[in-house]
Amino acid sequence: MSQREKPGDPKPYYDAHVFCCTNRRPAGHPRGCCAEKGSEALRDYMKARARELGLKNVRINNAGCLDRCELGPSVLIYPEGIWYSCATREDIDEVLQKHLVEGGRVERLMLQPGEKLPADREKKKVA
Repeated sequence: MSQREKPGDPKPYYDAHVFCCTNRRPAGHPRGCCAEKGSEALRDYMKARARELGLKNVRINNAGCLDRCELGPSVLIYPEGIWYSCATREDIDEVLQKHLVEGGRVERLMLQPGEKLPADREKKKVA
């Protein structure tokens, strides 16, 4: 039982609940937004792939702003509370397989509190 769980709490409705930021800010906003980075198409792809993989008790939703705009597209998975930056279909495939199917983590895509862009993304951004 986690520190947040209390005796008598109901079991979670889903095994995993995935929130994909699809927030849209005005063009030119200094923080950018996940939608301008393709988050809506990535969310749609994630939902379709989850169905293809037979993930039954997993809910994939769009979310409003998760306030990590510069790091997006942002994906947040509960109940673990793990944050990912998923910019490609390959990233989505890796998160689905490693996190939701196998129960592991995709460390190269994980976001830590206070973190900037993951190192592999930062290199691509500069290049």
